[in-house]
Order: sequence, then C-alpha cells, then structure tokens
Amino acid sequence: MFCIWLLAICYGLSAIEHQPLAFSFWPSAFGQTETHPIAIVYFVAMQTFKALVVESGDPYTAHVRQAALDQLPQGDVLVRVAHSSLNYKDGLAITGAGKVIRNFPMVPGIDFAGTVLESASPDYRPGDRVILTGWGVGERHWGGLSELARVRAEWLVPLPEGLSLQQAMGIGTAGFTAMLCVMALESHAVDKTREVLVTGAAGGVGSVAVAILARLGYRVTAATGRVSQEAYLKSLGASEILDRSLLTTPPKALETERFGGAVDTVGGAVLTGVLPRMAYGGSVAACGNAGGVKLETTVFPFILRSVNLLGIDSVICPREKRLLAWKRLTHDLPRPLLEAAMQTVSLEEVPELARAILQGQVRGRVVVKLS
Repeated sequence: MFCIWLLAICYGLSAIEHQPLAFSFWPSAFGQTETHPIAIVYFVAMQTFKALVVESGDPYTAHVRQAALDQLPQGDVLVRVAHSSLNYKDGLAITGAGKVIRNFPMVPGIDFAGTVLESASPDYRPGDRVILTGWGVGERHWGGLSELARVRAEWLVPLPEGLSLQQAMGIGTAGFTAMLCVMALESHAVDKTREVLVTGAAGGVGSVAVAILARLGYRVTAATGRVSQEAYLKSLGASEILDRSLLTTPPKALETERFGGAVDTVGGAVLTGVLPRMAYGGSVAACGNAGGVKLETTVFPFILRSVNLLGIDSVICPREKRLLAWKRLTHDLPRPLLEAAMQTVSLEEVPELARAILQGQVRGRVVVKLS
C-alpha cells in the first residue's frame, strides 16, 4: 500500500514538472544492507520535449523547439539524452550545406549518450546508461540533439565503465572513428620507427587520433591548415606540425618516403598529397571527405611501394568491433587530454557552431548538454 501511494505521488510530481522522473527503491531504505536496488521505476510524463528540428523548404530552417512525444520514430528503447555532440556531418545537416537528411522534419545529431527510460528489448532495462553512434541516426531517424530519443536496441552499446556520459560524447562519433583508424593501422603493423601522419589534426577525429597514437608510442606529425593550433596539438602529443599546404600542392607520382602510417580525416587534395609520401608497406586509414570526395592519384604508391589505403566506416560498423573500440578508448585515450579537447555548449548554441565547424573554425570536440 505504501508503494502504491508513493508511486502515485511520484507520478503527480512528474506531471507537474513536465519532466521524466526516475525513482529508485533501495533496500537500505527498508533496513536492508544489500547494495543493489530491488527495482527502478521510471515515469515518462512529459508530452513535449526540447529538440533541434530541421525543416526543409524555402528557407531551410533549423530551430530549437518543443516536439511531441508521439512524433518520435519507432524503436524499442526510449532514452533520456544527457549529451550529444557536434560533428562535421551534423554541420552539413543543420545548415543544409550537404544532402545529409533523407526525410523531414528531422532531429539531427549522429550520436548521443543517455539513460534508458523504457525498453521492450531484453538487452536493456530502465536505468542503463548507453551510447549510440551512427546507424543513420540524425539522417534517416531522429537523432541525438534532443532531450528524448527512441531507437532500436541493436544500435546501442553500454556505457563503458570509467566513462561519464559527458566524456562519452567528448569522444563521440569522432573519437570512435579515430579509434577505428588506429585499430586499422595496428592490424597492418605500421612501423613505429617512422612518422605517423594525422591530417585535419585540430578537428574532432584528428585531435583524438593524435592523442591516442602518441599515447601508444607513435611519433605523430600533425597536419593542419591552422598553424595557430601548434601549442594545442603538441599538448596532445604531436611531435611535429606540418602546414597543410605542403600536402595540397600537386605532388609528383612518388615523393620521398616519409610516413609509415597516416590517419586522413580530410580526403580530396590532402589525401592525394599523402599517398605519394608514404613509405614502403605503409598504410593510410581514410575516414573523411571535408576536403572533397574526388581522389586524383596514380597506381604507383600501391604497386611500387605496396601502400595500403584502408577505408574506415563508423556508421554500420559491426557490434563486436564497436565494443572493442569503446573498450580501447577507455584505456588508450588519456582522460586529461580528452578534457582539454572538449568544450560543452547548450542546444541553443548549436546552429551557429554548425556553420563554424564547416568553416574549420572549431577545435577539438563540441559536447552538447541536453539534460
């Protein structure tokens, strides 16, 4: 009887505040000494929630507004989003600069971290803390720049021990992609006696890649178009800073062998400049196209120097690899460097920052606080 009365009061408070209410029954409250909760009961009373909503039309718009609970797409897990992040693809979606969004209206945000409120899946239960990256979220399916998200259970992974929800989005899709790049280079036995190049090094993927590679003992050269970021990049572990213009100048079919491995986050002319400078047997993990989608090169790096060009996809990456990458990130990404690469902003600040990230004016990782 006491429980029924207490639950009724909780539901009433939740409705008054228009917020999801989490309530836990702990054994210690009833004189027991067990440390595990008997039950966790969640109520979702809010009928509306705050989200960044993109609408097509003339003009193309992206505004923070209230959305209705019944507008959420289908899925078997409802998540209270704590943090999301701003990625280059989000910038394209929010500004309309790229044809990222497939249907409208759309809530962008290709990743999020939060707490499960409701679950029809045996894999998750209310109270579980989870991460989502990729799977077309923010493109075909409402994404993470929202206080609530409803998604398919198989798109989620548990929050690794030792990470907060905020830190998870400090890593986010960018850091997850960087880790996949590092794992790909490792699988091809990149020579640690040679330099390893990271292009777009001051950006989200690049910053994390520099920090991880340096932590693992590689000699990292950071290429950037923003030489003003030299101190920042060296604080992440870069040994040398390379002006991006060296790579964008049309190269010879083969240049002097220099790099044993590379993480290319840019594509286009930059990747064109990287390939002829790779050492024999070197590998390039390519994951970005901010510099363009066309690649103009010759076959010589591949047939005369046995260079490997490794494509990296983080969107539909298999679950087993996802879990391994997140486990590696908790160990191989120094936490102080992660904190140094992060800035946390409100949802209302995102549209302006979306324009800035497309112009290469955002350093490191932008974390968006939702709750």
